[in-house]
Amino acid sequence: MALNEDQMQKLGADTVDVLRSIYDPEIPVDIYELGLVYDVQVSEDGDVHILMTLTSPNCPVAESLPVEVEEKVKCIDEAKDVEVEITFDPPWTKDMMSEEARLELGMF
Repeated sequence: MALNEDQMQKLGADTVDVLRSIYDPEIPVDIYELGLVYDVQVSEDGDVHILMTLTSPNCPVAESLPVEVEEKVKCIDEAKDVEVEITFDPPWTKDMMSEEARLELGMF
């Protein structure tokens, strides 16, 4: 059964809420506020595609963080298939962090 527009928006918002509960182990800020999440797309079928990056290609959690993101988003009832795509284009920089993240890290 296809999701309507409201259900798709709710699934997108719920996905962002889950992303805000996942923290980079080296930085005490969630991956969404860090600017590691570039895009969240939700289909009418309830599929979720997350385009994200890591702080660096040599990030110590390069193997585990995408799996954690996928597993946690799959726990949302409406989410059917969840795909996490890692990209390094554009490369992550501190400028991608939200004001909240910069405040948390004392970068003002």
